[in-house]
Amino acid sequence: MGKKDASSVNLPVDQYRKQIGKQDYKKTKPALRATRLKAEAKRSAPGIKDILLIIVAVLIFLLGIYAFFYLNLSTELNLDSDMD
Repeated sequence: MGKKDASSVNLPVDQYRKQIGKQDYKKTKPALRATRLKAEAKRSAPGIKDILLIIVAVLIFLLGIYAFFYLNLSTELNLDSDMD
């Protein structure tokens, strides 16, 4: 008899979840689809931090190549001027 009385009492959390579920069914299918697509696009879109990180990495790489060639050419030019 105690089990029957205990099962009839709903927790406030369960009531809240049921209310949310009822509200969710009131939405139309296109609205639900649009919300889901918007959430997926937000998750899959690259962030600004990712884009900036890639740009900075490419710039550092190019700067390294530029410095390598600059140092190699500048030492060759100094050697040529010392021979005269």
